[in-house]
Amino acid sequence: MALPALHAPRPEHRAEKPAWLRARAPAGAAFEDTRSLVRRHGLNTVCEEAACPNIGDCWSKRHATVMILGSVCTRACAFCNVATGRPDALDPHEPDRLAEAVGELGLAHVVITSVDRDDLPDGGAAQFARCIRRLRETAPATTVEVLTPDFRNKPGAVETVADARPDVYNHNLETVPRLYADVRPGARYYGSLRLLERVKERNPSVFTKSGIMVGLGEEPAEVLQVMDDLRAAGVDFLTIGQYLRPTPKHHPVARHVTPEEFGRYATVARAKGFLMVSATPLTRSSHHAGRDFEELRRRAAAKI
Repeated sequence: MALPALHAPRPEHRAEKPAWLRARAPAGAAFEDTRSLVRRHGLNTVCEEAACPNIGDCWSKRHATVMILGSVCTRACAFCNVATGRPDALDPHEPDRLAEAVGELGLAHVVITSVDRDDLPDGGAAQFARCIRRLRETAPATTVEVLTPDFRNKPGAVETVADARPDVYNHNLETVPRLYADVRPGARYYGSLRLLERVKERNPSVFTKSGIMVGLGEEPAEVLQVMDDLRAAGVDFLTIGQYLRPTPKHHPVARHVTPEEFGRYATVARAKGFLMVSATPLTRSSHHAGRDFEELRRRAAAKI
């Protein structure tokens, strides 16, 4: 069966976001409870630091993506709203505070991410591992997903996290290789691909996941090549979402990709063999992560 055609992008300069990018405003008792809990435990969340459009939906369901290793990043990616500068001191009690918050929220699935910490000898990998191990002790029924940086390819860092056996290991490519110099100058596309491949080599039972943003100026053919590269690295789960410019200082939005185009990307990705695909304008790595993990596990079991 022929796959749907994907059309080349056209420049778009509309000031207002289209209707399909309007997320619900944060509100409600559950949202306020989640915010209060995050504050009480002194946790950073990517929901807030990265100005995620899905914060209202996730926090109203008492889901939050915790950002460890502080709130200040050592890099300055052109798409990201997280603060850049002198990083915070490493908090030895962070794994305990995370475990307490997860227990209080009653999470079935938790996502842990971080800022880049190029100042640390291991890039922060040991702190990821400590958080995973602490959660295994205090909430053994909770499944754990990590979304890690590339650790600047520091020796043993990826293996340290993989050996802690998260249920899902996510590392985002973010964009196509041609745009790395402008969008993700501190990273290397093939280094990130190799990271995902190494996780599978180290622990084949861990599901691997990666995501990209579209609307940054990429061509559809480049997105398809990224899909092929990820499948060659054994990645199980692909997310594709619309890039939204956090501030005028960040990389501009080249265009708003339509829901129909996202649907075509999803169709092609499934045909290429990904176990799970989430491709919508508001898709983000951690949005509906728990629900998606259960579906990913179900599909993996069906393939055996």
